[in-house]
Amino acid sequence: MDGGMSYQRFPKVKIREMKDDMVKFELRETDASVANALRRVMIAEVPTVAIDLVEIEVNSSVLNDEFIAHRLGLIPLTSDRAMSMRFSRDCDACDGDGQCEFCSVEFHLRAKCLTDQTLDVTSKDLYSSDHTVVPVEFSDPNDAGEQRGIIIVKLRRGQELRLRAIARKGIGKDHAKWSPAATVTFMYEPMIRINEDLMETMSLEEKRTWIESSPTKVFDIDPVTQQVVVVEPELYTYDDEVIKKADAMGKSGLVEIEAKEDSFIFTVESTGAIKASQLVLNAIEILKQKLDAVRLSDDTVEADDQFGELGAHLRGG
Repeated sequence: MDGGMSYQRFPKVKIREMKDDMVKFELRETDASVANALRRVMIAEVPTVAIDLVEIEVNSSVLNDEFIAHRLGLIPLTSDRAMSMRFSRDCDACDGDGQCEFCSVEFHLRAKCLTDQTLDVTSKDLYSSDHTVVPVEFSDPNDAGEQRGIIIVKLRRGQELRLRAIARKGIGKDHAKWSPAATVTFMYEPMIRINEDLMETMSLEEKRTWIESSPTKVFDIDPVTQQVVVVEPELYTYDDEVIKKADAMGKSGLVEIEAKEDSFIFTVESTGAIKASQLVLNAIEILKQKLDAVRLSDDTVEADDQFGELGAHLRGG
């Protein structure tokens, strides 16, 4: 630090909306590097459990073995204990074999169609050796919320599927099936200022035309005062349509819109493997661990093994 100046900041988080599979929150008093680091950790580095090994005994369905194994891998599994599980490559209980209780969970599936009606084989037919790691419940909105499971394959009369599967801990960086996030997005919070003097020179019809030029409903007219007001600044998509419209109407400077560089609005959607709120907390924990690893290896030789040139650079090398 130069002259004792500190660059330390104290970010603030405000939860706006929270459901099991979605959370919306504000992150303030930090910069884009922290916001993007948090976003990328949520997508690619928060661990979950997913099927990684499939041994197929019988498969007379229309889908080949590899296709079914791939579909099984993409079924989200409840992963609340993923953070405390071991990676199979680091597990000393099974010497990295990846098939013991500390680093894996076993599943079995047995299905055979005995009638003329097509049989749907779903994630509900996967039987787990651990009641805490099971396929995520899925309900079709068109079926009035009935829990049906995720379809794996459909069988006709006489067709059969028997298999054993091993689920292991992993991260999205290795394969997308381990990513706990459906989507993680953030946007800069917009700051919108209307030039009231210029707005006074416009007729009600001109105001309406200007408001309608925005693809999203950011502005509206107050029914009492007939003034243009900002109703939902976050709906602004940085499309500049209202600015272009104001220029075209000869009212340049009618509105000023700028992004707050230290304020972000996050939307996090989970696959259901872990709750969206837990996903955010786990991501913060992993980000802290990464920063601790950099700080602790300041003067160790392992820094070069772990961080390469970055480790040497941190020590001034």
